[in-house]
Amino acid sequence: MSNTAAVCTSFKVDQLNGIHAFGTTVTRGSTAADTFKAALYFASATLGASTTAYSTTGEVTGTGYTAGGVTVTNATAPTSSGTTAYWTPSGNFAWTTMTASAFDTVLLYNSTQSNKAVAVYTFGSQTVTASNFTLTMPANAAGTALLQLA
Repeated sequence: MSNTAAVCTSFKVDQLNGIHAFGTTVTRGSTAADTFKAALYFASATLGASTTAYSTTGEVTGTGYTAGGVTVTNATAPTSSGTTAYWTPSGNFAWTTMTASAFDTVLLYNSTQSNKAVAVYTFGSQTVTASNFTLTMPANAAGTALLQLA
């Protein structure tokens, strides 16, 4: 058997667990799990791979929606399968009795770590009027998990 160049799968899981810090400005002050949030954005916002942190610019406004979004239920530990590390929140992202229109994006961000952006997810444009709005989380498995490091 020959050697194969690769990023180690255990390292990917460690990254999701906050184990390795390559930078010189490590800000970890605790070993507790961070708090993650999910904020909704209008279709006219410009979020994407270059988004670095949560911002109210382009964020949904309206009855039943609070700036900053909702706290993510994080009771699922990161894991791996094959060469993919992955994680999915243990609960759906849900807003109750909300009124807003023309939104199509959710930003997952780490509110414990200076509101640093994690990922941007888009979906079809939505309009709700005094209704509940829920983003159902996918199965927590390689190939379907919300956050995957392959």
